[in-house]
Amino acid sequence: MRKDSRLSRMLHVLVHMDHLDEPATSETIAGMLNTNPVVVRRTMALLREQGYVTSEKGHGGGWSLAVSLSDITLLDIHNALGESSVFTIGLTDQHRHCPIEIAVNKAIDDAMTAAEALLLDRFKQVTLDQLAEGFALKSR
Repeated sequence: MRKDSRLSRMLHVLVHMDHLDEPATSETIAGMLNTNPVVVRRTMALLREQGYVTSEKGHGGGWSLAVSLSDITLLDIHNALGESSVFTIGLTDQHRHCPIEIAVNKAIDDAMTAAEALLLDRFKQVTLDQLAEGFALKSR
């Protein structure tokens, strides 16, 4: 099953951007993430729509932080990326009238809903400057 790593990848980029002296081009970010600049532009545009980054075209242009890392939480970026669920586990619906499938799906759904609520609550508590603290210690 394919994992969606956009959240961790964008957190990585945003912390790096905070330590840059100039805007980061889509090509530079793509190099960091080993991906295509078009993918970077599409993803960064989602963050720009929410006001977390800005972009400038032309020579000397690129992507810059629009707000302090201390004003951005993991949940903010999760929501900006449009991720609907933090889990990729799905429920089956092949036998909708089977009482066993109904019971299994209810148990899984209840557990996943509770786990997701806990995780998203934790995401609200972690700001990006907290992630950057570890980076600053290692880069000294």
